[in-house]
Amino acid sequence: MRNGIVRGFKHALSFQQVQLRAAAPIQARRWQSTSPSTPQSPIPQRRWSTPLAETIAKAIEVTGPVSIASYMRQCLTSPDGGYYTTARPSSDQFGRKGDFITSPEISQVFGELVGVWFLTEWIGQGRPASGVQFMEVGPGRGTMMSDILRTVAQFKSFEQAIEAVWLVEAGDGLRKQQCALLCGEEAEMEQMEEEGKPTFWQAKSKYGNGIPIRWVEDVALLPKNNERDAKMPFIIAHEFFDALPIYTFESVAAAPEQEKTQLLDKSGRPMVRQDPASKVPQWRELLVTPTRPSLDLFSTSKEGTVEPKQPEADFHLTFAKASNPNSLVIPERPRYQQLKQQPGSRVEVSPESYRYIQDFAKRIGGDVSRQKPAGAALIIDYGPLDTIPVNSFRGIKEHKIVSPFSFAGQADISADVDFGALADAALEGSEGVEVHGPVEQGAWLTQLGVQDRAARLMKGAEEDKRADIEAGWKRLVEGGLKGMGKAYKVMAILPENGGKRRPVGFGGSVTP
Repeated sequence: MRNGIVRGFKHALSFQQVQLRAAAPIQARRWQSTSPSTPQSPIPQRRWSTPLAETIAKAIEVTGPVSIASYMRQCLTSPDGGYYTTARPSSDQFGRKGDFITSPEISQVFGELVGVWFLTEWIGQGRPASGVQFMEVGPGRGTMMSDILRTVAQFKSFEQAIEAVWLVEAGDGLRKQQCALLCGEEAEMEQMEEEGKPTFWQAKSKYGNGIPIRWVEDVALLPKNNERDAKMPFIIAHEFFDALPIYTFESVAAAPEQEKTQLLDKSGRPMVRQDPASKVPQWRELLVTPTRPSLDLFSTSKEGTVEPKQPEADFHLTFAKASNPNSLVIPERPRYQQLKQQPGSRVEVSPESYRYIQDFAKRIGGDVSRQKPAGAALIIDYGPLDTIPVNSFRGIKEHKIVSPFSFAGQADISADVDFGALADAALEGSEGVEVHGPVEQGAWLTQLGVQDRAARLMKGAEEDKRADIEAGWKRLVEGGLKGMGKAYKVMAILPENGGKRRPVGFGGSVTP
């Protein structure tokens, strides 16, 4: 997919420092008059790519460089201009008119087959007559859930077993779009407040018998399962984990020992021994700080006017000066130990991803309060099959790759998903689950019959629509620069069953 963009690692000068260094040469070159009343050409103030970029830069002036995770949170979810939390008057982030397009927007077949996959799990787990709860994190415009519910409506027993659909969405604007699509243009969300329970919003779906659609702002606010009121959660995370904050670390060699006079004991041994930890490589965090404004402050436009010249990006990366709490804790997992011993190696780690995936695992596999595992989670995102992501931090705006350090709040920023780390965290979260995959999206869709489903759609479609249907499903399964079949991966979390049954799409079937 998109190549990560990493800048240099020099500390940034403040703009005030640049003003002091640049002011004298400019004055000497432009003004030769000795008159004290001669006006001086002012140096324009730095202009940031967005208001949010200026806000972040001012905060860094106070706190010092910040983690990539903190920068991502501000860019994506800040109440003052965040990418997903700020309503857009003319368009949204998704689709051909937005910044990027997702699989459900390319073809309805994608969401339909996701619905079919959950149908196979419902059948494989005993066809419970009630208690099914669909849960989607990061539902976008609601396109995929709309396709799922339309597909589910064709299987009445399954539809009647669905108790509610829960959507985890922090953005008020996106919640309204989802409500309009899933419940109708005239539907209104009702805020529900129950004593002792988190607040949520609710509206009736336009599909089937009016399945309740409910919204919460965080996965922690979703209803909890318990032994007396067992549920079957069907959880969907499509292009969700790539937007969760990451930390980036690089292994650095131990500093060379400095010769110094030491006191010796009677046997000739040093009385003070060096800490063994100082002899091995250590992790250093890469932090975000503003770029240095160019000393070439002016450029000439096509019209011949002199205009301020802006840097390529508002921010860049710099090394932490020493180990910090993040570097001493976050990358110290078995998965990264071998790379730590190789100076120059980098890793991208997302602790927030662990929180979500472990929540999924506990809902499916149970914990001390629930004995019988049930349900399934489907994670679909981009990232390597079996390696650790590196240098994958990227921005995208209007379907083009941009620096993740430009257009804060007005461009999508993301990083490759570490599926291996997600699998490890899921198994740590609950002993009652097993993990399947990841497998390539193209292979998964093929096993679910994507070509046959597309052929049926084309047969009943008008002539001018058939080419779009064919191009859409092929883009979902093919590789290459525009294809999504190899870049995107699919992983499933299921109740632990001792290897008796593999799920559909992962080399298995509905029955053992």
